[in-house]
Amino acid sequence: MSTVGILTDTTASIPESLVKELGIEVVPYYVHRGLETLRDAIDIKTDTLARYLESATELPTTSNPAPGDYLNGFNQLTKRTRDIVALTMTSKGSGAFQSCRAAVNILREKLPQVHIEVVDTLQVAMSQGWAAIEAARAAVGGLSIDSVVEKASLVARKGMMLQTADTLRYLQMGGRIGRAQHLVGSLLNIKPIIGMQNGIIMAVGTARSRKKAYLRIVELIHQQVGEGACIKVAFTHVAAAEQLDQLRERVLENFECIEVLTSPLSPALAVHSGPGTVGVSFFPVDGG
Repeated sequence: MSTVGILTDTTASIPESLVKELGIEVVPYYVHRGLETLRDAIDIKTDTLARYLESATELPTTSNPAPGDYLNGFNQLTKRTRDIVALTMTSKGSGAFQSCRAAVNILREKLPQVHIEVVDTLQVAMSQGWAAIEAARAAVGGLSIDSVVEKASLVARKGMMLQTADTLRYLQMGGRIGRAQHLVGSLLNIKPIIGMQNGIIMAVGTARSRKKAYLRIVELIHQQVGEGACIKVAFTHVAAAEQLDQLRERVLENFECIEVLTSPLSPALAVHSGPGTVGVSFFPVDGG
């Protein structure tokens, strides 16, 4: 049994089997569709959302967990530990970090003996997820809370998320396009490649077909980790399993992947990227 509890949120897109295996407490984001308020990955799943988005004229909106949601998650973890590490998606794209910190302040008044550290991963999707997974593994291995925080921060800092889709329409409609805004008008027939730099969503490349987009993603991974690097890699998608297979094949044949995970992108993220999105989140590791 781990002596350090790990908490994150649904945007980390961690496979459910690993959430259960590692005892990670996951707090849901919210998807607001008309008058409905849906808990991300609980009340609505990615495939269901993708079918809705294909004909939607107005995007659902999303919101980060409230302090009370984080407080509920912390209370679950305090049943088995006094040390907790919470990991949020980038504070530059969501209010989750601030909301989580507010929950910590509330809990400290009630349970001052509980020690909570909050890590702003400056990441999203499985780059956030990898930080949580590796933190949880460090905790299971008996490391101290300081060492778990160090591990989480290292993985978040070394990680990178890349994804591509047929259009930037959903990012544009949702107002989440950041510094890629200038590309909107020129991408009628170009596949955008989106990444996270310094905690902000940015366009990091373009290609004229999916095949070329996947090749460009491989080039970008090479630039990030260097030739011959070992990586841990996670593939995510929005109702695009067949396209994801093509990206996976190219990545696996170009890198020594010592761990490979696959999961749907969480609905709260899928709202902004749209159906057909495929992505990869990775970080370099010592040879295994």
